[in-house]
Amino acid sequence: MSEENSAPEEFAEPGEVDPALVERLEAIDDVEGERRASALRQGLDDYELEDDDVEVIEGHIDGSVDYVEGTALPVLAVVGRPNVGKSALVNRILGRREAVVQDMPGVTRDRVSYKALWNTTAFTLVDTGGWEPDAKGISRSVALQAEVAIDLADAILFVVDATVGATATDEQVVKLLRQTSKPVILVANKVDDQRHEATASVLWNLGLGEPRTVSALHGRGVADLLDTVVGILPKESAVAKVEIGGPRRVALLGRPNVGKSSLLNKAAGEERVVVNELAGTTRDPVDELVDIAGKTWRFVDTAGIRRRVHMQQGADFYASLRTTAALEKAEVAVVLLDVTEPISEQDIRIIDLVLESGRALVLAFNKWDLLDDDRRRYLEREIDQDLAHVAWAPRVNISATTGRHLEKLVPALEVALASWDQRIPTGKFNAFLAELVAAHPHPVRGGKQPRILFGTQASTRPPTFVLFTSGFLDPQYRRFIQRRLREIYGFVGTPIVTNMRVREKRSRRK
Repeated sequence: MSEENSAPEEFAEPGEVDPALVERLEAIDDVEGERRASALRQGLDDYELEDDDVEVIEGHIDGSVDYVEGTALPVLAVVGRPNVGKSALVNRILGRREAVVQDMPGVTRDRVSYKALWNTTAFTLVDTGGWEPDAKGISRSVALQAEVAIDLADAILFVVDATVGATATDEQVVKLLRQTSKPVILVANKVDDQRHEATASVLWNLGLGEPRTVSALHGRGVADLLDTVVGILPKESAVAKVEIGGPRRVALLGRPNVGKSSLLNKAAGEERVVVNELAGTTRDPVDELVDIAGKTWRFVDTAGIRRRVHMQQGADFYASLRTTAALEKAEVAVVLLDVTEPISEQDIRIIDLVLESGRALVLAFNKWDLLDDDRRRYLEREIDQDLAHVAWAPRVNISATTGRHLEKLVPALEVALASWDQRIPTGKFNAFLAELVAAHPHPVRGGKQPRILFGTQASTRPPTFVLFTSGFLDPQYRRFIQRRLREIYGFVGTPIVTNMRVREKRSRRK
């Protein structure tokens, strides 16, 4: 293996943290930290910055919307049959190419959410795959995703191809939309000029009111459409409400029959959820306020997430989508693992689902009262091998059936949520980076050594850091930075996101 392709040995495993380093970082007060950050920020003026870089430096991430504490953004779903231009319209609304667009049906398969802003109104925009009646296989899965998006939206954009007119599939979508009480805007897409306006008028026959003519490709009519959209969206979502200031929202996740419903029943002190030896009894997420060790939480019992082969169709697939939606509205996830069985690929996939969602994480090892010495030795080995990537997550050993050590969930949840909300001041973060780089500089690659010019924590929930650099940082080096962050600042129970922005120096004018 060549030197350039090999990982530096000092970054392969976390090392010992110098206590003197921790003391120096703690000794930096806010004034000194701000002075350091300001000096580094001025140094960025020598580099080619993009328009949204300044917003990131000032505390926003990727030009995203400022959130009002205690409110949930209204949700707008974009639905329609395949290849009518839904993703192109989503890109036009966002003002950037986020959704994949291709001149063939079925490119979009999953529900994908984006944060959007029109004038002063912020909302969540959901792109969906094409809906088709009587679809089979993966097409049916895509259709179910679209149906869930309708159910979890505050308003809906129904997109129709004006050049084709209303098809039998469009009429089936209309029947589906009439079952909901949510406002629906009919969008006649691909009206590229005035000549096509007349062809769109026939869409009145769908019975959804006036068709709003747009050209997602050229942007024609999209501004007027968005003016209409913000007029019907609520100020706060009725379907994605996050209760800030009230009981923290906890999603219970795990594979089928791992004990999620038993845990909720024991915490609630009643048979709140049906429990049966048959795996998969729970289908819809069940909310319940529970009191553990004198503190109130909102627990959400979810359907067990099955293997992929079982999720292609039917109620189990629909239940899995509901589980994913419940996780999106939660703040912290408790993933239950059955200690009487080996840790499986399915367990790891569920944990990875939590990491992808950016939620705080607690691992609950259930049925601990059934664990014998032999199985305990194997379990510790499995944890070291299979769960090394979430070694930072709090571990709690419980018995959901008997309620043993249930109270230990509280400190684990509290520390995970505190880390999820944790913010490092910009000055201290840059001092941390300076000390780290001085002790462990990035290896030279191709005769060049990339430098970290400036860093900032752009957001919390989860803690998200942005590094402005003069070159690409090796993935091993970025993971090394994350390990050092955990060793010095904790971040117990929360994923850490590290984004990188490579910027080149401005060319000097002669």
